[in-house]
Amino acid sequence: MSAEAVKSFFSQYGLAERIQEFSISSATVELAAQALHCAPERIAKTLSFKQKKAHKNILIVTAGDAKIDNAKYKAAFGERALMLKADEVEPIIGHPVGGVCPFAVNPGVEVYLDASLKRFESVYPACGNPNNAIELTLPELEKYAPFERWVDVCKNWE
Repeated sequence: MSAEAVKSFFSQYGLAERIQEFSISSATVELAAQALHCAPERIAKTLSFKQKKAHKNILIVTAGDAKIDNAKYKAAFGERALMLKADEVEPIIGHPVGGVCPFAVNPGVEVYLDASLKRFESVYPACGNPNNAIELTLPELEKYAPFERWVDVCKNWE
């Protein structure tokens, strides 16, 4: 269902045909980079977090080589980073682990884009399942991902 929701989402913009589907898994940064024949850092990984104080769930889209910096996360969101457990991701976000993306997510889930992405002209986020992706320029990512704002919450990419 998740991949179909993303495909339907992109269909309204005439972009569904740009979704690439693979016969192999693209569920991790490394596997996605192999499937796409690109550098791992260009994979736009989407991480799922629970914010207890704010009583909400968020997604942060980061570059493939970036890691969450706990101090930066706390400064940006006012609490420590707490990732959703694997079995919570699909019911809360609307996409399975390995296919989480910022498109066609469940209502109430907020999306943030991390500064680690800004060094690329285009990136490859997943599209709702662990064997697909779409190449989007940063302006396209901003246009189609219903993001709240850009954040700087990662390390190890600079």
